[in-house]
Amino acid sequence: MPGTTSDAPPRLFPARRAVRRPHPRKGTTLRNDPRSRIDEPPATRNSPRRPLLNPAADAIGSALDLPLTGSQFTHALAPAFADAASVYLLERWRRGENAGVAPDPQRIEAHRLALRVGADAREDWEKLLPVGEVIVFPRETPYARALSSGQAQLLDSVDPHTSARLRASGNGDARMDKLLRTASFLVVPLRVREATIGFVACTRGPGREPFGPTEVTAVEALAARASVALDNARRYEHERRTTLAIRGSLPPGTLQRFEGCRVSHGSLPAGQDTVIGGDWYDVLRRPDGRVSLIVGDAMGHGPESAVAMLQLRTAVRAFAGFDIPAVELVRRLDALACDTPGASFATCVYAEWSPAERTCTVVGAGHPPPLLRGPDGKTAPIPLTEPGLPLGLGTGHYEATVFGVPEPALLVLYSDGLVESREADIDHQIARLAESLDAAAAGFGADLPALCEHLLHAPSGMAGADDRTLLLAELDAAEG
Repeated sequence: MPGTTSDAPPRLFPARRAVRRPHPRKGTTLRNDPRSRIDEPPATRNSPRRPLLNPAADAIGSALDLPLTGSQFTHALAPAFADAASVYLLERWRRGENAGVAPDPQRIEAHRLALRVGADAREDWEKLLPVGEVIVFPRETPYARALSSGQAQLLDSVDPHTSARLRASGNGDARMDKLLRTASFLVVPLRVREATIGFVACTRGPGREPFGPTEVTAVEALAARASVALDNARRYEHERRTTLAIRGSLPPGTLQRFEGCRVSHGSLPAGQDTVIGGDWYDVLRRPDGRVSLIVGDAMGHGPESAVAMLQLRTAVRAFAGFDIPAVELVRRLDALACDTPGASFATCVYAEWSPAERTCTVVGAGHPPPLLRGPDGKTAPIPLTEPGLPLGLGTGHYEATVFGVPEPALLVLYSDGLVESREADIDHQIARLAESLDAAAAGFGADLPALCEHLLHAPSGMAGADDRTLLLAELDAAEG
């Protein structure tokens, strides 16, 4: 990116010796011809890389965020080392597509990730050179040469294509003319595992000494480090988008209404950096006004457990569509889990509410039992006929617990993250959750989402150790 002339503050890069520029060959000119290291004296070519002393460079890679990493890179370069610096990523690579660059590309599409001109704020240049803009560079530009060759390009001024494009986009802005008055222009490719992913461009104005071989080497070293940080940030963002998409597939909103039933649900992932884990839940309409409710837990917190969770949840929806009995549904889910990586030892509890019959059917698969709060305001675990074994063991032995519901009632399904503790047994923790519900229910009244949120964030013996998922179903056939 072209730069402006500025008063250079103390160097943050190591001081360099003056580099004697090679004499031009007869009948040729060096202007806008990229300089190669083969034109340098042997003593210059063999100069050892010196460590960068810029404190701003130490921040590169400190956060898994593409724009922030790009900004850290440009701040390490400008204004101390260069008058202006910018970072571009190949658009296909940024989107996660095949980023291979042909030996002689007709053109390249690059995304402007970061920009710094002098000590100016990004907002000062946002209208002229917006970050996030995708630019097409023809094959004759130094950017395309740097990407195809994998070698730095050192020129005496900005290439004609860039100069014409910037003047056109400047719309007469005097800052653009000043930006283009450069005496040295450097383009260094960004590479990861032998693949070129983008480039960094630096400029110096006429008031500063041109870039020399030692400084080119220094930028190449910094670019190699930044490339790894950018690759890590892109991988993290890709995984985050994937998990957010999975999370977005869960029931929307905080409150759903059905015949004779209001349902509120929520999930609290374990840890500050976890977007989603193995917990899952769903609410499904069934024929004859029935409503199916399910909460499950695939072991772990990584992408494997999230994928297993998604497959189990999708299977429940498919099985429920055939309107098969609750016990048969869980049996089929058990058989599916046997052949699903990461789904073995997953647990779930499935409940089906029938407002017409005023009954509830519950089938457990190694999961903590649901809670029921009746009209008397007391919450207690539902005694299951058979707690069932976790999914994926292939036993197929599950039994249904059917009971009449004293209305109005509150049915509570939850994951073990709400009741696990190192200091107390599971029964004690389930009783504690029931007591917490009784203590909070009166204060929240009919605000079911607020009650759900309160219980999700209530302290427990292992706060944050496991994902927390909660589903509250207010059952009242008279309200249908």
